[in-house]
Amino acid sequence: MKNHHMRNALSAVALGAVLAACSSFEAEQVNGVQSVEPVPAALAAGEAVMAAHSSVFSDEEIAALEARMADYVADGHVRGIATRLVHQGQIVSDMHTGIIKLETQTPIADDTLYRIYSMTKPITGVAMMMLWEEGKFSLDDPITKFVPEFENLRVLDGENPDGSPKLVDAKRPPTIREIMSHTAGFAYGLSGDDPANTAFRDQEILRAPDLETFIAKTAEVPLLFQPGEQWVYSASVDIQGYVVQQISGMSFGEFLDRRIFTPLGMDDTAFVVGEEDYARFSEVYAPHPETGELVPVPYDWVQFTPETASFESGGGGLVSSMDDYTRFCQMLANGGALDHARLIKPETLELMRTDVLGDAIELTYGDGSDASGHGFGLDFGLILDGAAAEGNYPDGTYYWGGAAGTWFWIDPVNDLFFIGMVQEFESRGADDLRAVSAEHVYAALADAAGE
Repeated sequence: MKNHHMRNALSAVALGAVLAACSSFEAEQVNGVQSVEPVPAALAAGEAVMAAHSSVFSDEEIAALEARMADYVADGHVRGIATRLVHQGQIVSDMHTGIIKLETQTPIADDTLYRIYSMTKPITGVAMMMLWEEGKFSLDDPITKFVPEFENLRVLDGENPDGSPKLVDAKRPPTIREIMSHTAGFAYGLSGDDPANTAFRDQEILRAPDLETFIAKTAEVPLLFQPGEQWVYSASVDIQGYVVQQISGMSFGEFLDRRIFTPLGMDDTAFVVGEEDYARFSEVYAPHPETGELVPVPYDWVQFTPETASFESGGGGLVSSMDDYTRFCQMLANGGALDHARLIKPETLELMRTDVLGDAIELTYGDGSDASGHGFGLDFGLILDGAAAEGNYPDGTYYWGGAAGTWFWIDPVNDLFFIGMVQEFESRGADDLRAVSAEHVYAALADAAGE
């Protein structure tokens, strides 16, 4: 499989506007008490620890994995990298190397904070499904039940004779299921020169000061297609954040903190980085347009301070740490629970990682890479056919990534997950990080098994 498209599903698609800027360079929840087996102490404490390699992995291949990841720093492709492989709740590989601050040469540490961008999306999806389990909505509910501003959505339908966009009425409102699977028709503004994506950029909708303004502006932009007809990566997960806010009566950030982050012990995950934590917040880099050197991106929208942050974006607004995202992934790997906190039921997670596209809707990534064997569930990308995808991932693996190069996948067949953290826009030879990491992980499994 051309695994780099798992990164590009967000990175290349979602960074059209970003790269244009860079190139110019100026505990148990209310769902009911249920006893859950605690995870091993290393994860339960949220500690980044080196663990002895599991007997089911080849020590040589794990060492090769860590050395290859370090090579990306040594070869100048990224300034810093951290990766973690967890198998059956035990950390098998944990490495980090490189820097988070160019001027001070501050090294990556266990507690480094990263922009996870679209790795926010699965967290938002879990928040939605917690409310779904409580009976607060049906997946087939129209979005207008919670966002009446979308009552009169219009749809692009070619051009008028004078070159202006031709618009028609939406045949029906998008459903929640379509909002959660990028089949609702909304644009994103991160690529594309059509009127809808252009409007997202021109109106700086993704820089709206609050979710209410984001919704009001989005309501004025036409859909790219009639709801349910296509798959296009979109701003629909930001809409989900607004739905969570509307249903819960809390701000989106408050809901995440109370219902997900606090129960899971994700103390470093938030929409802003406080002054007391800024020293451990990695810079994000991009090649200088003249020298090619990786330099910090100088724009306020990458700073995530209280003064520079925009609305609480369910699609890409969170900052997190390796330990925190490990705890989130372990919760998923456990079927929706961690320690004594159950967020969602196993069958709910199964629903989230079930393909909703079928044969009727083609999955196409905006970078043009091959999506054969892939599908999409509710806020997760899916591996439906590992052989067709030409990859090492078993069928049933689910994944996503972030615009600055972060990535993760969860493999239920082998009870493992892998997380990678880098902070870089416009890759300089690091597009294959996912492919290479997976190659080594599954080679380590195969070698240990004597295959």
